[in-house]
Amino acid sequence: MEPEARPVHYRQLLLWDPSLGSEDDEDNEEETSELVVSNSWRPHNSLGRNEVGGLPGAWARLGAALLLLVTGFSLAARQLYIKSDPTGSQASAAPRPGGHSHPPGVYHHGAIISPAATCSHLGRELLIAGGNVVDAGVGAALCLAVVHPHTTGLGATFWALFHNSSSGSPTALMPGPAQPLAPGLRLPSALPSLRLLHARFGRLPWSQLLGGPASLAQDGFLVDTALATALAARGTKGLCPLLCHADGTPLGAGARATNPKLAAVLRLAAQAPAPDLAGDDLLSLLVRDLGLRRPQSRPTPALEPAVQRAIPQGVLSTTPGPSTCPELLAMVGAALRSGEPGPDPCPALSAAPVSPVGTVLATVDSSGSVLLLTSSLSSPFGSGRLSPSTGVLLSDLVAKPTASAWACPLLLQGSSDDTEADMLGLVASGTPAVARVVTRALLSHLAGPQTQAQHERRQGPTLSTSVCGQGTLLQVAVQAEHAHVSSVPSSCCTVQGF
Repeated sequence: MEPEARPVHYRQLLLWDPSLGSEDDEDNEEETSELVVSNSWRPHNSLGRNEVGGLPGAWARLGAALLLLVTGFSLAARQLYIKSDPTGSQASAAPRPGGHSHPPGVYHHGAIISPAATCSHLGRELLIAGGNVVDAGVGAALCLAVVHPHTTGLGATFWALFHNSSSGSPTALMPGPAQPLAPGLRLPSALPSLRLLHARFGRLPWSQLLGGPASLAQDGFLVDTALATALAARGTKGLCPLLCHADGTPLGAGARATNPKLAAVLRLAAQAPAPDLAGDDLLSLLVRDLGLRRPQSRPTPALEPAVQRAIPQGVLSTTPGPSTCPELLAMVGAALRSGEPGPDPCPALSAAPVSPVGTVLATVDSSGSVLLLTSSLSSPFGSGRLSPSTGVLLSDLVAKPTASAWACPLLLQGSSDDTEADMLGLVASGTPAVARVVTRALLSHLAGPQTQAQHERRQGPTLSTSVCGQGTLLQVAVQAEHAHVSSVPSSCCTVQGF
C-alpha cells in the first residue's frame, strides 16, 4: 500500500513583522492612544501646554503611532496587490529587496499550466489556499469540463500520472474498461475518476474543488478562441441552446455562455460521500434523458503502479495499458541505444489541421510533486449529443481514440547524483505523431545543451513552434527547488504560479 501523500503547506506572508516591535512597543502604543484621546478633551492653558504632561513627549508618541499606521497600510496594500495579480507573474518580476528575480515560467513554490486562463487561475488559487498539486489539477480539470466542452467534460475519459514527492513513487490513474451507456455512448467515468484521485492524494475538501467550476457554469464564462474555433469548424447541430445564439449561430470568442444544469450536477457531486458514488446523480439524470434502464455496473477507475523503465539518467514512468504509453518507453529505449534523437518527429503531416479531441494539463511544486492529467472525448464535442438535464456531452464510443488522438504522460525521476534535474514531466495531446515529439524532447533534455546544439545543426531544432502542427506538449520540471513550466506551442496554454 503506497503511503498517503503528505499535504503541501504554503506559508502566507504576514502583514506585520514581529521584528518591527515587541510587547513593550505594544504597551507604548496603547499608552499613546490613551493619552491622545484623553488629552483632546482636557482644557489647555494659555501657552498651549497640556496639564498632564509636556507637549513634546505626546507629539513624539503621536508621530510614532502615525508612522506605524502608515507602515501597516503600506504592507497591506502590497499584499493585496500580490494576491490580486491574475497573471501569476510576481515570481518573474523585478527583484524584491534582499531577493532575486526569475525568468518567465520559473516559480518558487508551485505552478499549473492548462489550455484555459480561467482554469489555470483557479488552480493557482487552490495552491495558494493550501492545496497540493492534486487539488489544483483536479480543480482545473473540472473547470475545463465547463469552459472547454469541445475537448473534455464530465463525459470524458481521464488518465493521470502523479509523482508523490513524499513517497518518491509514481501512481497512474486509469479509467477502467470502456462500458457502453447506450449504442455509441460511453458510460461517463470522469467524476468517479477524479474523486478517486483526490480521495487518495488530495488535501482540500472535495467540495472546495467543485465550487469554482460550479460558479462558472452557473454565472457564465467567456468563450475563448479555442472553443470558438472548434464551434465554427463543427457547427452547432446538437449543441443548442448551450453554445448558440438565439438564431442558432455558434457563439464567438468573447460571448458569454452559461450551463446551469451542469452547475447543478457539480453541486450534487460535491456531496458524494465516496468516490464510487460521485457520478451517481449524473448517471440517474442521463438515463432519464435517454429513456434507458440504469446500468447494473458502475465505472471502475483504478489507481495502479506506474510502468517504469530504468535508464542511466534515472527512472522513466508512464501509465500502463490499455494505452499507447508503454510503446513510448520502448521508443525512448531504442533511441537511447542508438544515441540519436531519431528521424523527423513530424513525417507526412496532414494538410488539414486536426480538431482537438482531448486536453492536457500539468501541475508541479518545488518539492518535486507532479501531476500530469489528460482527458479525451474521442471526437470533437464527443458524441455531439447534449443531455438537456445535465448539460453534459457524452464521449463517443464509436471513434477509436488511438487512431484520432494520442495522449501519454511521461515522468523522468533523476538519479540521486543528478543535481540539474530532480524531476521532469512531459504530457502531449494530438495525433500519434506527437509520440515522436515527446521522445525527441526527452532525449534533448538528457543530452544537455552542447549535444542538443550538435543535433540541431544536423537535423534542425528539437521542437518547432507547434507539435507537428497537430497537438500540444506541456513540460514541467523541478530544478534547484524551483518549479519550471513551459509549453509547445507557447501560445496554447496559460501558466499560473507563485
